[in-house]
Amino acid sequence: MNTSITRATPESRIMAIVSILLIALLAAAPWWGKTADLRLIGEFMIYLSLACLWNLLAGYAGLISVGQQAYVGFGGYMLFTCAIYLGISPLLAIPVAGVLGALISVPVALLVFRLRGAYFAIGTWVVAEVFRLGFAQISSLGGGSGTSLPIKVMKEMARSKWMREMMVFETALLLGVGTLLVTYLLLRSRIGLGLTAIRDSEVASVSLGVRIERIKLITYVAVAGITSMIGALIFITKLRITPDAAFSVNEWTAFVIFIVVIGGIGTIEGPILGTIIFFLLREYLSDLGSLYLMLLGGMAIIIMIVAPKGIWGYVRERFDLSLFPVGYRVKLDK
Repeated sequence: MNTSITRATPESRIMAIVSILLIALLAAAPWWGKTADLRLIGEFMIYLSLACLWNLLAGYAGLISVGQQAYVGFGGYMLFTCAIYLGISPLLAIPVAGVLGALISVPVALLVFRLRGAYFAIGTWVVAEVFRLGFAQISSLGGGSGTSLPIKVMKEMARSKWMREMMVFETALLLGVGTLLVTYLLLRSRIGLGLTAIRDSEVASVSLGVRIERIKLITYVAVAGITSMIGALIFITKLRITPDAAFSVNEWTAFVIFIVVIGGIGTIEGPILGTIIFFLLREYLSDLGSLYLMLLGGMAIIIMIVAPKGIWGYVRERFDLSLFPVGYRVKLDK
């Protein structure tokens, strides 16, 4: 009996084929879907991206942040600044917002990394509030009441409404799939090996020579940059930005944490499953108002008690199932 080391599983090979077909189908959505369909899929991709990024921070690097709305809002405001005052096309302003978000995250990281545990979480929220209050003082961007993206800016992007919607949708799809792919490839790299070690045991990681602080900094800056790009995309679709909407802890952090917790923290599949469940719950329960939020909270508590690692974590442990394997497996060949 021989042994071989492999990453792939039969399930992962099937999932790769399904994923390619699904991406191709979604890429063609502007030609078969309605405007409402495009917006729903685009919003799904936005939340999927945010969930993957928060999972990378909290599930692997051990950075429990409740202030990721700082970079969503920052990216949104950078978009408006670039589009209105620098004359940059909104779509081209998205990567610019990402670069600026990554740069601003470096001094922020140097500050909040001095904190540990709950203090780190509180520190990230305080930073987000500082961002919100700071942008609320900038009168050229509307101050506390916000501002709107001029119609001429959007028309310069594309004359046809259908063309604009198609371009925004394809950008959302690109960011969603791209974020998932970057996360997957990162976790298969040497940095990902270090992140996986940190996830399993930070103390053991140190003893094995893993440079924890360096890996955490790289992860934090990368996540901040991509989150800023997503924030820019969000406010292209909304066409208006205000400090309260841009730095909303409910919209851009609380719901994202809920998605990761119920789906499965520390897994690739968890955020995908959690986003699907979240959108289904929102579709059928959002009309209940405040009761809807109570139900979400109750569901999260129940899942944390019954399945601490989330739904996918439970499935993985019970059935040894992995659709996006990042680690190696020892296979016995007869």
